[in-house]
Amino acid sequence: MPEAPRKGFEVAPWMDRLGGFIERHTDWWIKLGSLETRLLDSTLADVRIDRPIYVTGLARSGTTILLETLARHPDVATHRYRDFPMLFTPYVWNRWLDRVPCSDEAPAERSHGDGIAVTSESPEAFEEPLWMAFFAGQHDPSVSAVLDRNTHQSLFERFYRDHIRKLLAVRGRRRYAAKGNYNVTRIGYLATLFPDARFIVPVRDPTWHVASLMKQHRLFLDGQRDNPPARRHLRRVGHFEFGEGRVPINVGNDAATAEIVALWRSGEEVRGWARYWAHIHHHIADLIEGDPELREAVYIVRYEDLCADPRVTLLALLSHCGLSAGSGFLQEATGRFHQPTYYRPRFSSAELSIIAEETAAAADRFGYQPDHALAQRQTAQ
Repeated sequence: MPEAPRKGFEVAPWMDRLGGFIERHTDWWIKLGSLETRLLDSTLADVRIDRPIYVTGLARSGTTILLETLARHPDVATHRYRDFPMLFTPYVWNRWLDRVPCSDEAPAERSHGDGIAVTSESPEAFEEPLWMAFFAGQHDPSVSAVLDRNTHQSLFERFYRDHIRKLLAVRGRRRYAAKGNYNVTRIGYLATLFPDARFIVPVRDPTWHVASLMKQHRLFLDGQRDNPPARRHLRRVGHFEFGEGRVPINVGNDAATAEIVALWRSGEEVRGWARYWAHIHHHIADLIEGDPELREAVYIVRYEDLCADPRVTLLALLSHCGLSAGSGFLQEATGRFHQPTYYRPRFSSAELSIIAEETAAAADRFGYQPDHALAQRQTAQ
């Protein structure tokens, strides 16, 4: 008898079947989504997209907890777990779910094993299937995934704007917020679509970040083993950061991306992840340094600052986004940030040297300096 799926990697049979049907007939669902928009013409007439908020960056940098924090703000609408797999028709699907009797849900730790408990009402990153439906090859590491200010795709732009408006309408909120790690390659394009957009990019000390990335990859490999539904589900939601389907984001340097793939294939996990960290963070720094308008639109959040002084950091973040900071909201939000306690880096001296070698130049651009003594003390604890 096959083993039961690892906790957090279970996929309901109905979701697997319906998700597969939608995946096979994406063009038809795009048309259905457009029909939904036309039928909602009067409902959407006064819905405007005002300063959309995008949380993006390399996975395991704090994007999820920042999305969860923003989602608790009374003005903000996000995607929720309940939205998948019916992403292309969000208004009708959510209205139907609101009318279906359901039992109380107990929060369960998500598959990442990071202490974040979720229900079907929890915010989640579900934009990626929309991007994949209109932009082929976004997850081919041999092709640049960058969509910049010169990108134009009228069909996507119309559908995407309508999708956001429908989500705002069905949630009864004024501001849209989305988490999407792959949007790190689309900041220029999104800023062109929405000149008033705000971007939140969390960054993290490379030693701790690489440790978290490696831990997560091992966890996903374990969860996908002998579990075809989990592999299919992760592909359908556009989750290629970890596990058997892992591919790096190509931020415009084909050779560098190929080298990362080669390092992973040869078993050099530490060097591969460290080089990938540098690859992504050089891209972020180059982007905001080369575009004054983006420099104003992007707010860099150092994860360590968020944990050390969440009140001050969140006040600055909310100000950047143009969101009010009610005392009740801020008090509840600040209590949710702390350094991780469920793992610690366990690198050898040689591995610490590799991380420092690969990441030093990029880390310096975000104010991180390698501290071998500190890293070794962390390893020994």
